This record gives sequence, structure tokens and C-alpha cells, in this order.
Amino acid sequence: MLNAKQEALCSQTEWDFSGLSALFVNCTLKRSPEVSHTQGLADISKAIMDKNGIKTDTIRLVDHDIAFGVYPDMTEHGWPKDDWPAIYEKLKAADILVVLSPIWLGEKSSVCTLLIERLYAMSGLLNDKGQYAYYGKVGGCLITGNEDGVKHCSMSILYGLQHLGYVVPPQADAGWIGEAGPGPSYLDEGSGGPENDFTQRNTTFMTWNLMHLAHMLKASGGVPAHGNQRSEWDAGCRSDHPNPLYR
Repeated sequence: MLNAKQEALCSQTEWDFSGLSALFVNCTLKRSPEVSHTQGLADISKAIMDKNGIKTDTIRLVDHDIAFGVYPDMTEHGWPKDDWPAIYEKLKAADILVVLSPIWLGEKSSVCTLLIERLYAMSGLLNDKGQYAYYGKVGGCLITGNEDGVKHCSMSILYGLQHLGYVVPPQADAGWIGEAGPGPSYLDEGSGGPENDFTQRNTTFMTWNLMHLAHMLKASGGVPAHGNQRSEWDAGCRSDHPNPLYR
């Protein structure tokens, strides 16, 4: 799975990442057990994390009944079923989120858009410091396709993640595209995808940057809770003004 350079980096590490967990959310349009080329690329990142003792899990979102909407549980708003609350529990427990998406018409998949919308649906929830729920977690993305759009999809996904509270490290995305138009996908024989040094390098850098930043945040107790607490703001407190309750 890993090449010699990737194996060497794993064997030479001086950091203990074993207390971290990562969730890969695959936004392919294909239901299991169809082959997902985006998952093929993500498996490189996952293998690096596994080698470093990080607990990893993968969800293929299209295999679940995810309702459309902007509320935490859409069964309370007329939908007969919504698996999102259970998936959110896994997201809440993970230190690292890696979003995986194919490219369609130069954009992230419709399933990926649904993921971002449902992540946003939880934006009113707070962590135990009174910050938005995703504070202290890190996010990245991996993209594959047969047409231009890797950077455009990454831009959209990473903006959404940071807006919701995720911390995005340097070089937090990677991808692979074949020739424009119909042609082999990442895992197809002769595609050149798994052997592409540029893609392997960027996937490796992304993975280590996610691990390093997650490790740093966990060791320091997350993002400092000053000037960013929704609970304090709603209570009338301001970071640059006295608490009105104690005047």
C-alpha cells in the first residue's frame, strides 16, 4: 500500500499519535460494494495514520439514509428516517476529519454538498468550553476525477470546514485527475494514479500535517477559549468589555 518513502517516514517518526482518531467520509456516488476510486487514494492516507497508531474509520455516506435539511435531526421536521445523528456522534468523537469526493462537472459531488450542509446543521451545538462543536478538530480533503477541478473542490470543502470551526493545516488537500474526458480512473489498470509521485507526495504531506496539527491541538487542550465562546457572547459577555452581570 505505501511506497518506500512513505514507509520510511512512518518508521522514523518521533511523535506518539496513538491517542488520536480520524474519520474518513467518502462522498462517492457509488453504493457499496462498488469500487470507489476516491477511496483508493484515501487508503494511502489511512494506511499512514494506521501505521502511526491513529484509530481510523471510514463512512461511505451514500450507504446511509441522510435527509436533506439544516436541523440536527430531520425526523423532527417531517422526514421518515435520518441516519445523520448517529454519524455525527462519530464525527464528534474524531480528532481528524478527511472528506473524500469525486469531481462532477468541476464540482464536488452532490453527496459531498449534503455532507457540508449537515455538518452546518450542527453549527448551533457547543463543546464543553462554550465554543462551536467542531473547535479543536482538524480537517482535510482528497479528490479524484477525470476532469479539472481538484483545487476548486478542495477550496470549497476546506472553506466550509474552517467556517464551521475545523482547523485547516498547511497543504490540507491532495488529489488525482486523469486526462480530460472519458478515460481510466485512479484505480483502473494503466491509469498511473497509484504511481503518480505528485499525488503520492501531496497525499503524504496532507496526512502528516493533519496528524501533527491534531496532536498539537490535543496536547494544548484545543483552541484557547477566549473571544470565541458562543455561550459567553449569548450571555452578554464580550471579550473586550466587562461582564454586565458583575457591574
